[in-house]
Amino acid sequence: MSSNTTVRPPPPPSEASGSDFARLSRKITAAGLLGRRPGYYALRTTAVAGLYVSGWAAVALIGDSWWTLAVAAFLAVVFGQVALLAHDAAHRQVFRRRRASEVSGRIAGAGIGMGYGWWQDKHTRHHANPNHEELDPDLDPDLLVWSQDQARAAKGLPRLIGRWQAFLFFPLLTLEGFNLHVSSVKALANRSLKHRTLDGVLLFAHFVLYLTVLLWLLPPGMAIAFLAVHQCVFGVYLGSLFAPNHKGMPILTGEDRPDFLRRQVLTSRNVRGGRLTDIALGGLNHQIEHHLFPSMPSPNLRRARTIVRRHCQELGVDYVETGLIASYRLALASLHRAGAPLRHTRVPI
Repeated sequence: MSSNTTVRPPPPPSEASGSDFARLSRKITAAGLLGRRPGYYALRTTAVAGLYVSGWAAVALIGDSWWTLAVAAFLAVVFGQVALLAHDAAHRQVFRRRRASEVSGRIAGAGIGMGYGWWQDKHTRHHANPNHEELDPDLDPDLLVWSQDQARAAKGLPRLIGRWQAFLFFPLLTLEGFNLHVSSVKALANRSLKHRTLDGVLLFAHFVLYLTVLLWLLPPGMAIAFLAVHQCVFGVYLGSLFAPNHKGMPILTGEDRPDFLRRQVLTSRNVRGGRLTDIALGGLNHQIEHHLFPSMPSPNLRRARTIVRRHCQELGVDYVETGLIASYRLALASLHRAGAPLRHTRVPI
């Protein structure tokens, strides 16, 4: 080779090269939507922490009055907002480094009585295979059945409840807060769970502090009523955050493994709305964008929506978006269809 030969670097990838997701990813990166938003998260964390402290201060000030139950409902919503902050931290939306993300996520989880390690493991598996009947832990038929195949194989409570589960769905959500705590404690027996000792200490510290504060500030009867209202409203809020996202969307089975972009888009549903919807649902109303770019800070998801929707239209990939009430209607209709085999059989429970 001549010493005068010039070696040129390879040209940058063209907009048309690479997989469908790679091309979308370049558009999102060029728009600067994957960068951290420290100012936003500092403000949001401060606001939620302030509401958390204010709620408990109000319990102390109001004391033995039925108005305390209104504070319990208020704190239930605040707990939901703390859960959303833990979700964002787990996805490294807040901090880029793993350690900072885990520390902040564990603090948020401890604040609401959630085992961070258990939830992170479960949620990671959900993101890898959303709405896959065998691989998505959110489709485990532990109480409800999500498909007619699960209904035919159901036994015990799922078989009993599954017949009319669409009508029972929102009443059952009142138990979701308790289920979060119970599942977190049960997961401590899993030896493969990382940092389970730390998770156990934080969990039981939360339970002891929570009950001590209630019994110290309120008479026993009022404390029980507060706990019931607080945990039931918290459960309904949690379930209402996640139900619109995938329920009623296509369920994958067996070897159904579309490419990454289609696996995430076709199994997810967006919810239309303004800034208040973004706040109430923590950005999870932009579920398609969140599943495609889970580390994208939640305030950037709204801007990403336009790019993702146009890209899907160019590919001919269905991009589903509905209103909030319509999303619940679709989820309930799906639950009713899934339970159909149980309404048409008298096989013993």
